Amino acid sequence: MASGTLILVGGQEFHPDATFEVHAAQEAGGTVLIVATAAAFERPERAVATARRAFEPYGVEVRELPLYERRDAFEQSIVAQLRHARCTYIVGGSPFHLRAVLRATPAFDAVAEAVAGGATLLASSAGAMVLGDPMVDPRGGALTVGLGLIERLSVIPHANTWPSDLRQRTVRLAPPDVVVAEIDEATGLLCDPLGSLRAVGRGSVRLTQRGHEVPLDRARLTLRLPTVSS
Repeated sequence: MASGTLILVGGQEFHPDATFEVHAAQEAGGTVLIVATAAAFERPERAVATARRAFEPYGVEVRELPLYERRDAFEQSIVAQLRHARCTYIVGGSPFHLRAVLRATPAFDAVAEAVAGGATLLASSAGAMVLGDPMVDPRGGALTVGLGLIERLSVIPHANTWPSDLRQRTVRLAPPDVVVAEIDEATGLLCDPLGSLRAVGRGSVRLTQRGHEVPLDRARLTLRLPTVSS
């Protein structure tokens, strides 16, 4: 099934070296919807302001989505914005708050519908973590339940600064059918509409399955998307 473009970012979103973010928004139509849910308790307005400084000089319009509590995820106006957005960016913060707000809600269904309809979705740090299933628990490297937009994928963001003992625990605990994606900061794992993967940005992306590295050109992400009628 054809879908939009998905970019999982390893953190430090809106970094000057992460020019792929601007390019993705431009190619998607020049407007990006910022979802700072994960930063709800960390002054999310700062993330939105940083996004404006990064995008607006390049002609990209930044729109803030006021999705900070679980009740917001059921608001029709918010759901409609997610469903119709051509480029959405879920930024970092607390993966547990983000998961609690979005899990089994019309808002998250709308995100999946948009991607199924060809929209671009970027997700950084906590955003990248929760989209997969199982999700990495950053407190100890174990695995827990994620939102499951991407099946059988566990994301380790900030891989260039992630403690090696936590990384080793995650790889050891991952079931045989799960791919662990280690993504450096200011770096993205890009999945295009045809399903092929490539690394973008200043750092590197490493995929591991059953304890062995998997080349990007041999891997595919399986997205759990709804059927969208033409």
